[in-house]
Amino acid sequence: MTILLSTLNARYTHASLGLRYLRANMGELQDVTRIAEFVIGAKTTELVERILAHEPKIVGFGVYIWNVEETTKLVATLKQVAPHVVIVLGGPEVSHETNEQRIVQLADYVVTGWGDVTFPQLCRAILHGPKPLMKVHAGVQPPMADIALPYSLYTDEDIAHRTLYVEASRGCPFKCEFCLSALDKTAWPFNIDTFLGEMEALYQRGARLFKFVDRTFNLNIKTSLKIMQFFLDKLAAHPDDPVYAHFELVPDHLPDALKEGIAKFPPGALQFEIGIQSFNPEVQGHISRKQDNDKAAANIRWLCEHSHVHMHVDLIAGLPGETVESFAQGFDKLWALGPHEIQFGILKRLRGTPIIRHTDSFGLVFDPYPPYTILANRDIDFATMQRLVRFARYWDLVANSGRFTCTTPVLLGAQPFANFMAFSDWLYANTDATHRIALDRLAALVGKYLQQQGVQDAADLLARDGHGGKQKAAQSPQVAAPQRQARHLAA
Repeated sequence: MTILLSTLNARYTHASLGLRYLRANMGELQDVTRIAEFVIGAKTTELVERILAHEPKIVGFGVYIWNVEETTKLVATLKQVAPHVVIVLGGPEVSHETNEQRIVQLADYVVTGWGDVTFPQLCRAILHGPKPLMKVHAGVQPPMADIALPYSLYTDEDIAHRTLYVEASRGCPFKCEFCLSALDKTAWPFNIDTFLGEMEALYQRGARLFKFVDRTFNLNIKTSLKIMQFFLDKLAAHPDDPVYAHFELVPDHLPDALKEGIAKFPPGALQFEIGIQSFNPEVQGHISRKQDNDKAAANIRWLCEHSHVHMHVDLIAGLPGETVESFAQGFDKLWALGPHEIQFGILKRLRGTPIIRHTDSFGLVFDPYPPYTILANRDIDFATMQRLVRFARYWDLVANSGRFTCTTPVLLGAQPFANFMAFSDWLYANTDATHRIALDRLAALVGKYLQQQGVQDAADLLARDGHGGKQKAAQSPQVAAPQRQARHLAA
């Protein structure tokens, strides 16, 4: 008798925190529960073969926006060759609009929302009776102290080769309508001392890269300071063996006590992901996003100028009421603040999010297939939205990659959004591609475009970035930071 917990991760380096939470909370069933993670893009029949090799009685799948299509094929095939295997679904993608989905129709049971308590209970009923009559089971949210933490279930291979996802809290008190966290009533913390004890155990086993998935790391400043001090103590004790931590921050909440702690971190030790999403107050009102734009901008500027934090700031194109012109103004404002990366996202209609209430009034048109990206709205037609999608892709390849740190400011000039949009349009016209553009070809195209724009030292700029000439003298620092961040630090 085996209970198998499985999911299709976007990359091998992504270790599923959700599966580990489930296994940690299986109680007396933990010994017969196994985890089998896969990566999207694998052949379905091979995955079915590997799953059935465990001889499972129950298979639980974590279903997300990035894997639902492939998981649907996997479930369908599994049901064809092994109809006796009981399939239970969970995860954000199947927790809302459940009855509309083919994958739900194929499966035996679904757990919506929190699965820590409900999934083990369902498994007991499947195995020992009475047989559950309902297909859909609403997840029970237990007291946080009753949830067993999963970090001991990260294997030595996980610690050596994969990103370790951790959380000091769940939920979010904010109501941004494009986000599933809008459905939360608040944020719920784990006991901080218990949590840090688990982080200490991971550290002693060799963990050096910690990615916090908390939606609002800096909501409780006392807790934030305790967590940051944990990492500062490790850095002070072993500066030659650095740790790296990633946090999501609320942009307009950065008191002096937190700034003081942040300023102590050396280069390559800390990354912040900050969601601005839009600088347009009218758009913020439409999506129920409360944000002091002046404070947010001042905090980002302070972080860029007075700390060594790697800054990753998010904007979303396609929000209700956001025109190309107003988005461009926000983009230019954000670029002027100096973050290392601007994550240019395109609005997606996540199942269950309140953003759908604007469909008629703003003419929102979404792709019916995952990841449900917006195709057009009242203010941005389909062709223009496609240009924005290409802008986002090329921006990631050029500006965010850290491979064109000398070239990018010249490419953007005094009108960053307009100039990069012109480059994006030109690049697409000359390649007819947004993927699989080799780095040397991309560098050559950047150089050609700059020369056409009258930039005399384009070749020198590219050479300083390490393309087509003498490599930059500076070498990437020896830090725990991921390679892309290290390239920015070395610039």
